[in-house]
Amino acid sequence: MITVENAFTTEIVENGNLLVGPWRGPKQMLQAQTYDSHASIHDDATAQKLGFRGGTIEGPTHFSQFAPLCERIWGRAWFETGCLSAHYRNPVFEGEEVQAQIEKPKPGQTVCAIGMIKRDGTEVLRGTASVGGDGTETALNHRLGELKPLSDPVILADIKVGMKTARQPIKMDFDQNMGDLYPFSLADKLKVITEPSDGYYAQEHNPWGRAIIPMEMLSVLFQYRAREDRLPVRGPAVGLFADQEIRLLRGPLFPGETYWAEREVVALSGSKRTESMWVRTTVCDADDKPVATMLLNGASMKDSYANYQDEYKALYG
Repeated sequence: MITVENAFTTEIVENGNLLVGPWRGPKQMLQAQTYDSHASIHDDATAQKLGFRGGTIEGPTHFSQFAPLCERIWGRAWFETGCLSAHYRNPVFEGEEVQAQIEKPKPGQTVCAIGMIKRDGTEVLRGTASVGGDGTETALNHRLGELKPLSDPVILADIKVGMKTARQPIKMDFDQNMGDLYPFSLADKLKVITEPSDGYYAQEHNPWGRAIIPMEMLSVLFQYRAREDRLPVRGPAVGLFADQEIRLLRGPLFPGETYWAEREVVALSGSKRTESMWVRTTVCDADDKPVATMLLNGASMKDSYANYQDEYKALYG
């Protein structure tokens, strides 16, 4: 029988003030990803041109390693109002092993710091895990409040904070290929997911009476039709996920169910190498009630945009 007490068989150990999961080698599933008819940062050749060792493993892949840790702390509440809020610090490549860590909470604590490292100690991500709350307590909500405005944008010159997209239906069936952005299915992912669980399959003893979508695959579901939004981002340019938060509001989401997603640009920021658009996706069910949100910082690489220098001169002299 599947309960929240045996959702995972992951070995968890205590290390000082931390709960620590096992070392895992996440699998690269985005080698064939394309958007706007060009390859992505997950393609070896494209990534190497931009100074990376090879195609990077997509950030939300790492979210699965935190699920057993959070379930250990909060039980069923994790699957119903759980939130992971992470700032990605360094990429991970196929063959590397990573380990998830979470601080041990005090009684009643609903927000805990999280981190992930490689074998050599390199930091992969940092942030918070939480249950319940109103969203103001998360790592990325605090990070949003500290951002410096983007100056002299080129790739994002036509984007304004407050822009919203039309509502779109989204759905993820077990065997559905999720398109150019995600050229695989939920069934494909479950064969290689770092933390398998019977709760991810349709079985009569599941506490929710049906299969649930893993948190890392919620990123895929929520982004499924994002390229159809046609926000006026100049390109083509190669992008990557720099910050990401997924927050459940009213229970898990389910394969085969139709949801509705709409997006809003909530911030613009940048660095020497990137221009970043922060987008909050709100997902509603058939009753038009929000069931989840995702905050995503999509960072576009300046060097990957062929017209960057010419357009900068045209815009700013």
